[in-house]
Amino acid sequence: MQSGREKAYAYLKESVLTDPAMQDRFLSEQEIADRIGVSRTPIREALLLLAAEDLVRLVPKRGAHIAPLSGREIGELMEMRGLIERFAAQCTTERGTAPVEEMAGILDRQEALRGEAGAKEFLAADHHFHATLVAAVGNTLMSRQHDALRSRQTRAGASAHYRSGHRHDEVLAEHRKILDGLAAGDAAAACAAIDSHLQATRRSLLAA
Repeated sequence: MQSGREKAYAYLKESVLTDPAMQDRFLSEQEIADRIGVSRTPIREALLLLAAEDLVRLVPKRGAHIAPLSGREIGELMEMRGLIERFAAQCTTERGTAPVEEMAGILDRQEALRGEAGAKEFLAADHHFHATLVAAVGNTLMSRQHDALRSRQTRAGASAHYRSGHRHDEVLAEHRKILDGLAAGDAAAACAAIDSHLQATRRSLLAA
């Protein structure tokens, strides 16, 4: 059974931080506490955890602020994702442990989520696709860092942008190229596809 803090943390990270309407706003502890049925103490504790992850900024006498990422931060975010994901592609192809079948299944599910109605689920599948590759390395710390980077990307406006639907087909094609490289055991091709995908994502987020 989840503790109050765990419940608040999950709600804030999965529902509040992924809501484009909440970007650049201060959070009301009482409003969130009322919404999920806990006291303000676990809300405060959850916000402290999110602040430690740099997902919210605590401002004295004002509360927790969800600050949109700057263009520089978006660029740095993509650089870090590239380092981790290219390493994962290189490592898993060398070992023969690339999770090709699992990633193909995720991609099939993602294709069924195209369109405005499935925007949030599409973004979740996008994360799952990349996280599955990173998890196959077997480095827990790396997986945690990668997950934190994806949370920051959500703050960059990814969910609002995907809601328009115009990036869906492009993302699916970019994912397919990554998967093709992994399936062929071609680390160079997989890494090039990852770079191309992240560059397109960066341009998309900056234009959103």
